[in-house]
Amino acid sequence: MPDSDYRLEGRWAVVTGSTRGIGKAIALELASAGANVVVHGRDQAAANKVCTALRELKRESQAVVTDLADAAGRRELVDQLWRERPIDIWVNNAGVDVLTGAAADWPFDEKLQRLWEVDVLGTVELSRAVGARMQERGQGTIINIGWDQAETGMAGDSGEMFAVIKGGIMNFTRSLAKSLAPAVRVNCIAPGWIRTAWGYEASEYWQERAKGESLLGRWGEAEAIAHMARFLASDAASFVNGQTIAVNGGRH
Repeated sequence: MPDSDYRLEGRWAVVTGSTRGIGKAIALELASAGANVVVHGRDQAAANKVCTALRELKRESQAVVTDLADAAGRRELVDQLWRERPIDIWVNNAGVDVLTGAAADWPFDEKLQRLWEVDVLGTVELSRAVGARMQERGQGTIINIGWDQAETGMAGDSGEMFAVIKGGIMNFTRSLAKSLAPAVRVNCIAPGWIRTAWGYEASEYWQERAKGESLLGRWGEAEAIAHMARFLASDAASFVNGQTIAVNGGRH
């Protein structure tokens, strides 16, 4: 397969929640493959900083700030971006961090509600709005973010919450792919133990558990998810559709 199939020259991508962590890594990876990227988040300064890094890669970039928990904000985000240009690649990465900071102390019900609003409703409504426009245009690809243990289960509050939230996204991906075929491809990445903010702060128990549950015996890094996102967005994945692909180093 020629290298050009992995390139994204001239395409515009949107990566929600791309001011840090996995989203930032995806934005940088897509730009390194030739894409222009819209950086989305809730912090203008952080979004501007990522845009600066993208411009250093000689790519166009734009920062947009909106709260995806708000339905009107979701609609306006899609309308605003589509007024300016068609979008070729849309990555639904934004999610509520309920594991670190003040949110870690929220009660279970509040965590679940916030995850539902942003992760599930955000992914569903944005995907449907974007997908309809892509379908009318006759091309495009949507990438969602799931969780590798959503289908097998994990004990505890976090396992129960993320099984509901990410399992819903993974199943939605399969149905949306059927709705939008053949013009638009829709796939999902299911990360395993990827070291983001929580991973750096996790106790020794979780450090050892994360490494022990991977056949490779280590944490994954955000760049591993970014590499898969680049592949799925590219022409090299032109026959990959409706799939949830685990990126977890192999699971025991």
